[in-house]
Amino acid sequence: MIIALTVLEIVAPVFLLAFVGFTWVKLGFEYRVEFVTRLGMSLATPCLVFVALMQSEMEPSSLGALSLAGFAAYALVAVLTWGLVQIGRLDRQTFLAPLIFSNTGNLGLPLALFAYGDVGLGYAVVVFGVSAVIQFTFGIWLVSGGGSPWRMIQEPLVPATLLGALFLVMDWETPQFLTNALDLIGQMAIPIMLITLGVAVARLTIGSFAQPILLAALKVVISAGSATAVGLWFGLEPVAFGVLVLQVATPVAVTSYMLAEKYGADANAVAGLVVVSTLMSVLTLPVILAFVL
Repeated sequence: MIIALTVLEIVAPVFLLAFVGFTWVKLGFEYRVEFVTRLGMSLATPCLVFVALMQSEMEPSSLGALSLAGFAAYALVAVLTWGLVQIGRLDRQTFLAPLIFSNTGNLGLPLALFAYGDVGLGYAVVVFGVSAVIQFTFGIWLVSGGGSPWRMIQEPLVPATLLGALFLVMDWETPQFLTNALDLIGQMAIPIMLITLGVAVARLTIGSFAQPILLAALKVVISAGSATAVGLWFGLEPVAFGVLVLQVATPVAVTSYMLAEKYGADANAVAGLVVVSTLMSVLTLPVILAFVL
């Protein structure tokens, strides 16, 4: 019961902020998605990731093992979801990336902190960083429909993640005034993403939720199963194992909608997946927590 209530407390702000965007559009106010998306993806989110990684405390050996396990887990999820997309004859540009990547930031990080304390939060930031690197390289390649590899590495989040990992390993720290400024900018990221999601939800029709229900359920099974298998294969210690499963099994990432909007995929379809999978997580995450604790 306590876990269920805590998950609800974590998920509730997601819907409240999305409702702000939903109401904003329904009231007829202007909302320039292209500008807001650029601000979030090019400035706010890179600052959020860099500061989170830089301020994490973890042993280098644990960092390496969990990083490899994270890459392996997402690779297995990618293979299985690619098969799902092929069997269902779904549009790869629209559906494959959202089915692979999870909401490891605004859901995974606080959930890991509640379940395992500061140690768990440190592990969760590593998985978050791994997910970010893959999503903003391979994920962008999927959503953009291919193209030049330069298009992938031009995303500010990629160097921000790699630089944050370097600062973590080397135990470096930016001057306090700069850290405060970057942290303040990064705090914009999650509200921007969620409000923009609400704008997309305002444009959805009732029929748009039929397909996402099935896909969201399959995503939970594939993601949790893949992370469990990889965690056992790598022999991760209990906290690292639990965090890996929790992070990979979180709902569809909100950033998937922003990437779809930016690169011309079906953003409304992705928004439906985000909303349905997040609603579903109120039931699925407590079950997963009971398994890994």
